[in-house]
Amino acid sequence: MFAALGLLAASSTAYAGPYSEVASAFDPDDGFDLHLTLDYRLDIRRSAIFREDVGRPGTGPNDAVPVIRDLIFAGNRHTMIPRLELGLFRDVSFAIALPLVLSDSRTLELDQRDTPCDFDGADATCVNRANSSTFLDGILTGTGFDGQNDGAGFDPDDPTVFRSPTRKGLDQVHLGLSWAPMNQARDDTKPTWKLGIEGRLPVGKVARIDAADLGGSTGVGRGVTEIRLWTSMARRLGWAEPYVEAWWMAPVSVKDNSLFQDPGFGARSTLPQQEAGVRFGFEGYAVDQGDDGARLALELGARVVGHFEGRNYTEMWEVFALAGNASGTGPMILDSDPTIDAVQAIDHPGITNVENYIEVGGRMAARIAVGQKFRLAAGLDLTAENEHVITFTDAGIDLPECSGAANAGCEIIDDELVTPSTNEVNPLHVPATDLIGHRYRSAGVLNYVVGVNAQFLF
Repeated sequence: MFAALGLLAASSTAYAGPYSEVASAFDPDDGFDLHLTLDYRLDIRRSAIFREDVGRPGTGPNDAVPVIRDLIFAGNRHTMIPRLELGLFRDVSFAIALPLVLSDSRTLELDQRDTPCDFDGADATCVNRANSSTFLDGILTGTGFDGQNDGAGFDPDDPTVFRSPTRKGLDQVHLGLSWAPMNQARDDTKPTWKLGIEGRLPVGKVARIDAADLGGSTGVGRGVTEIRLWTSMARRLGWAEPYVEAWWMAPVSVKDNSLFQDPGFGARSTLPQQEAGVRFGFEGYAVDQGDDGARLALELGARVVGHFEGRNYTEMWEVFALAGNASGTGPMILDSDPTIDAVQAIDHPGITNVENYIEVGGRMAARIAVGQKFRLAAGLDLTAENEHVITFTDAGIDLPECSGAANAGCEIIDDELVTPSTNEVNPLHVPATDLIGHRYRSAGVLNYVVGVNAQFLF
């Protein structure tokens, strides 16, 4: 079959797929290329939330820190992404995209996956409100928090303990430039090689949660400016078009109303996580009737993404923010100035430092094209993440100290300890969740993305 497909492809025009497509300008008989794309995607995230339990009965001083079950997270996000790409010069283009979140909802349930459930003793296989570490530590109280019902609790027999308000809106606008040093459409002996830079500028309402104003707690923004650098290469070879893309993305700055603020004391990392990754795969052409006919392509791909240590919104961020509301008595209220004896209470932002982790996954998609002007595609991505700590905030930074009288000269000492009540202390550190033996972990993570894409090329 593959041989037949190869003969078919060889006998037809070497149509370029989306990974080889280049928006250009000032070509003979073609002043400017304009590509209009509309993407819809549904992001589904499922994960288990575990907790380290240093005080678990039967644990010896030399044993590994026990990790126990606690909660199950489910999140769904619907996003529509209109994108415009315009050729500026020969093989140089400008692009703008607006990822509009139509709906974002999140729930947490008690981990009751075992059948039958046993809630008693140290060997309990399921979690209820009486043995959940989140409830025992007062991070959630009562029967939970329903953000779609004025913060009311749930039925005591309902395993659901948290539901977020429904969020929607914009986070960032994406502005990008790309250049193709090589273009297979101009020289079919070479692949199409593209280089790009993209700025992601914050424009949306920052995501916060306020129990007294749930109607206003609907933002999806982070208030973060990011830069993304990428390069890709693809080439049509008979019936297949292999491709590879690599990228790196990092935060540049944050807005004044962002939750990613430096407290001014001993915080090592306050910016969002950086990420870098690579994806690769190929499109196989089952039908190719040339530039003026129809084409059907099937895509298989894979990707590996590294997420580096930094602060971020996690599965638990809204629960942490509610437990750190400075107007209450929750266990996660922060002290804005550790050098003053009295607590200067401020809200916990909810976001926390997250440990490095790796995301791996695959992609399947089908794409149909009619002529050279229209493409329609549908795809499914599935990725998994290795288990990682999501409350990873350091206690502070050990600063060099001077031993002896300053006017007589002194010896610089480094005791490798964070001294309480000094500017070494990190105000963002919460012992109840950040100390080893009390930290939260995200495990068993599966991310699904179902997408539909329509593209018009002029």
